Amino acid sequence: MTASTLLVVAKAPEPGVAKTRLAGRTGADVAARFAAAAFLDTLETVSVLGWPVVVAPTGAHNPAAPGEHRPAACAPHRVVAQRGTTFGQRLVNAHEDADAGAGVVQIGTDTPQATTADLIAVADGLQSHEAVLGPAADGGWWALGVRSPRWARPLSDVAMSRSDTGARTYAALTAAGARVGDAPVLTDVDTWEDALALVRTAPRSRAGRVIAELVAGGVS
Repeated sequence: MTASTLLVVAKAPEPGVAKTRLAGRTGADVAARFAAAAFLDTLETVSVLGWPVVVAPTGAHNPAAPGEHRPAACAPHRVVAQRGTTFGQRLVNAHEDADAGAGVVQIGTDTPQATTADLIAVADGLQSHEAVLGPAADGGWWALGVRSPRWARPLSDVAMSRSDTGARTYAALTAAGARVGDAPVLTDVDTWEDALALVRTAPRSRAGRVIAELVAGGVS
């Protein structure tokens, strides 16, 4: 099949802004370092496939932020600024900016355990569906594949970061006429318990090692 464009939507790893739920246990600096590590894990995974990669980050580069290595990691890829007032609008615009005519597979950086097989499953689903949704265990979604940007437009009306965002997104896509395929369910790593599970499932990941170091130092 023709390679889809992989769209990585990334939040700046700023202390006090990134991974605030995890920060309650780890502290803001470590949570930001975890977020930066998760970004690098995600970018490494999408790079392995050899498909076109577009990165849509928020925030300006801050050299003082813990583990801030985004500029070097993004250098081999096309970077587009996020545009729009709401998160949903920014996602729609990012799909427009990333599209190269062969479909777009969007992923965030909350699932550093995502594998190339997970991403291929999303892309493969686009052969028989206009959109493919990768559900997250918390009720959201970790990946969205669309054949063309028009199928991302319903996102502008979906409330994000809710326990029913996945269901609302599915409903909006089907209401727009899309046949929606399923992808594997993954867990967004937002809490300490999620992070401990990441250490077990992806011990070699950079993000997993950040948490493993804390556990080795006595944090439990």
